[in-house]
Amino acid sequence: MEFIMRAACHYTVSALHPSHHFFQVRLTILQPNPLGQKLWLPNWILGSYMIRDFSRHIISVSAKTTEGLLLSVKKIAKNQWSVSPYEGEIMISYEVYAWDLSVRGAHLDQTHGYFNGSCLLLAVEGQEDKASTIEIHLPEQHQTWRIATTLDTLPSSQTGVYRYQAANYVTLLDHPVEMGEFAEVAFTTHNTPHRVVVTGKHRADLNRLSRDLTRICAAAIDFWGDDTPPFAHYLFQVMAVGNGYGGLEHRSSTSLLCSREDLPLTTEPEHKLGEKYKAFLGLCSHEYFHSWLVKRIQPNVLVNPDLHQENYTELLWVFEGFTSYYDDLLLARASVISTQDYLDLLAQAITRHLRTLGRFQQTVTDSSFDAWTKYYKQDENTPNSVVSYYIKGSLVALCIDLKLRQLSDNTMSLDTVMRQLWRDYGKTGLGIHNDTVQNITQSLVSEDLSEFWQQCLYSTQELPFTELLSAQGVVVNYKYDNAKNQPLASLGIRGQMAEGGFQIQNVWRGGAAECAGISAGDVLMAIDGLKVSAQLEKTVASYAIGDTLNVHLFRRDELMQCQVVLQSSVADFCSLQLSTESNSRHRAERWILAQ
Repeated sequence: MEFIMRAACHYTVSALHPSHHFFQVRLTILQPNPLGQKLWLPNWILGSYMIRDFSRHIISVSAKTTEGLLLSVKKIAKNQWSVSPYEGEIMISYEVYAWDLSVRGAHLDQTHGYFNGSCLLLAVEGQEDKASTIEIHLPEQHQTWRIATTLDTLPSSQTGVYRYQAANYVTLLDHPVEMGEFAEVAFTTHNTPHRVVVTGKHRADLNRLSRDLTRICAAAIDFWGDDTPPFAHYLFQVMAVGNGYGGLEHRSSTSLLCSREDLPLTTEPEHKLGEKYKAFLGLCSHEYFHSWLVKRIQPNVLVNPDLHQENYTELLWVFEGFTSYYDDLLLARASVISTQDYLDLLAQAITRHLRTLGRFQQTVTDSSFDAWTKYYKQDENTPNSVVSYYIKGSLVALCIDLKLRQLSDNTMSLDTVMRQLWRDYGKTGLGIHNDTVQNITQSLVSEDLSEFWQQCLYSTQELPFTELLSAQGVVVNYKYDNAKNQPLASLGIRGQMAEGGFQIQNVWRGGAAECAGISAGDVLMAIDGLKVSAQLEKTVASYAIGDTLNVHLFRRDELMQCQVVLQSSVADFCSLQLSTESNSRHRAERWILAQ
């Protein structure tokens, strides 16, 4: 990007008193609208489909001229302000409360600072397409802090001041900033530098993390068929905490939140990946894959997103679901995990899907469309009414992949579809439509796939992954989730022990508890005259299926009694194994390892 001498909009971000959790922001506008300048802040952040109302954290917006003349500022909507007319340069000042330790918001204290532009940097209406610059001032008492971001760097001669530029407002938003005394490791793959910065207390083996990420990133770049990735450099921003998990993709970086136990230790054997570290690498793989699928291959409605309101799309089953399919698959293709390790992870996804009764109520396309109001706003009935476009979308991807391989004698696959999406849409900037993936897939085979699409996308029928996996040479088994692999008596609830009894969080639709009138929020006190304990599930399993229990519970402060007829548990624990037969095993390995 060409060096900007003086941008139309210039932001100065300061953290004067980190312990107070406030960022101070000054926005200089060279040529405001002489009829009155409007300002606005996004109501949601790209990649997270929920109205967040970031403007609620903005405090005391003021405006003045370069001569010090105060201008009036009027709030005209929850996220919009209007400045009185003035012909000439103006400065906007405000504070932002930053105490959201997530990948979506802003957080500031004595240990570090982090922000996404979406919750910190006001947009200048009418000038969103113009270039801007941003100057970040480190706290006076923390001049040893460093900054990690992939914004284009500008020279700065002042200690503790870092300067950057962005081509437009959306670009400015898509490069989060981390500041602090973080640990760092770097690696290069496909002639592209990558950095990993880890904030928070930890004992991570960063060299091992670097080696594993090098292989994963290389596998992802190779997957798309280019010599280099579509970015000049890449940054993994990691925040290690006691208990946390999450990630958010950006154009040339990702923000990750993890438990420090998720990171590898130097004392752990190189050949062995713990389950938590494996999950963390899957998260890294997921967000990195988004650099292509989501950040560049986009739904048509998100090519020019409206950041004031919801942007509805049926396609999250593609953008999140396909990414969820490939995140673990690329771990295997990068030789970070074994083929059996991959099948174990896939079996876990199938098990989670089978334990979601919402799959009988909501299609995967409806789940995508309703993400704003259902998936991101879950309640006690969500497991009964909502299906995950992440999990079901990943299993739809699995079905498409195996279907293509089996119809084409392994000459075509979902990989083929993805690379055509990259050529036709990712590299051109065109957005995909609701039927784009279906049309590309259909063009690769002669068999009519209309019924397949109806089954997978537009109905609540079970997906055909069992038969497709079996045909691909994978041994599929469904078991009861107990040591004896046999049906046991079940209440059909989920919850945990709390003060006074067992607090019910979810009641399965059609289960024994629901049929007896038990509800989420109820506190089970006693069964057959005996106080319930943490061994509730074991106690219930000691009864026979069909037995009737006398249950006492509290609903709010009211004591209730009901009779529960126990039902059978379900064989919903999936197990996948490579076949011992050589030809079948070869078919499975050709798919998993893309041979």
